[in-house]
Amino acid sequence: MKKFKFSLDTVLTYKNQVLDSLKAEHAMIIAEVQKQREWVTQLQQEYKKFAEEYQTHCREGMEIREVITYQTSLRAMEKEIEQEVTVLVNLQKKEEEKRNLVVNAKIETSSLEKLQEKKLEEYNAALAKSEEQFIDEFVSMRFSEMILQNA
Repeated sequence: MKKFKFSLDTVLTYKNQVLDSLKAEHAMIIAEVQKQREWVTQLQQEYKKFAEEYQTHCREGMEIREVITYQTSLRAMEKEIEQEVTVLVNLQKKEEEKRNLVVNAKIETSSLEKLQEKKLEEYNAALAKSEEQFIDEFVSMRFSEMILQNA
């Protein structure tokens, strides 16, 4: 009997390559999300620190132009944080979409791998049956030869 060859082997290889590529892309997006999350946290901490500084100066008393400068800076920081949070949300959506693609690719690959395993089991069963049949025929022939020699 010839060697086992899975008929969809090239498809399985291709699907594995696609899966590996998607996993790499997903990992990169996860890194981007983490970096953006850290950036937003840093901006929020800077904002909090600046707001506390503003509150301290307000209690001590300051000129109106200083108040306006602080308030303008705080509004600008709020806008920047808002924009960066939007970027973070978009990255998180992109990461979720990529994760879904990875899951779907994994399902397709797993299905093909299970089919390959099933086909290999069928091949091995057929091979074992063929070998058993060959042995039975061989034993029958030997037994027939022994009977003919003894007759």
